[in-house]
Amino acid sequence: MIRFYFHPSPNPAKVALLLEEAGIAYELVPVDTSKGEQHLPAFRAINPNGKVPAIVDPEGPGGKATSVFDSNAILLYLAEKSGRFLGDPEYRPELLSWLFFVASGLGPFSGQAVHFERMAPELKYAVNRYRREAERHYEVLDSHLAGRRFIVADEYTIADMAAWGWIERAGVVLSGSDDPLAAYPNIKAWFAGIDARPAAQRARTVGGDHPFKATNDEETRRALFPSNYSRDA
Repeated sequence: MIRFYFHPSPNPAKVALLLEEAGIAYELVPVDTSKGEQHLPAFRAINPNGKVPAIVDPEGPGGKATSVFDSNAILLYLAEKSGRFLGDPEYRPELLSWLFFVASGLGPFSGQAVHFERMAPELKYAVNRYRREAERHYEVLDSHLAGRRFIVADEYTIADMAAWGWIERAGVVLSGSDDPLAAYPNIKAWFAGIDARPAAQRARTVGGDHPFKATNDEETRRALFPSNYSRDA
């Protein structure tokens, strides 16, 4: 059984969706990042980068336990292990391109847009920079999805799952609108199709019974953004 280290945020959500879609048995291990549990030595032994998600597969290559971190690496690993959601090999270059578009563009810029808007709204340049870049990535994806059901060819793949994890938070990333996807009709139609899947509905409930900390206090800020603080502070 896969051990799935989880916090309710976009990157773990991608992995939850794949686990539910593929029917892979897993044990949920909550990691309360607002309390700093991602920095504990036991978790750092699994992910030296101290972020969720991460998994431990007790039956990894050669039958040995192995850990995998970074949500997109986990998606690739589990898709290859299960033999599902990788699409036609003919389209593998396109799959990898869009998967890493989410990994290096859509996800990080969306995250930074939310960070600066919430944590440093006085930094107008940074707020504008990351919000506009998030919107630009939405525009790229929206243009690509014109006339398409899925991101790669006509198959539901891990590229869709990776993007779903972030587009699900469009209301936070593109705050200020009751309908944040109105300007991106192709994304809106694609997202509705993915979001209606039973596995997506199950993925939304993962970890819902765990009392994750919701207060944004000094402990939370130090846990989430340790590089903002002096090591001696």
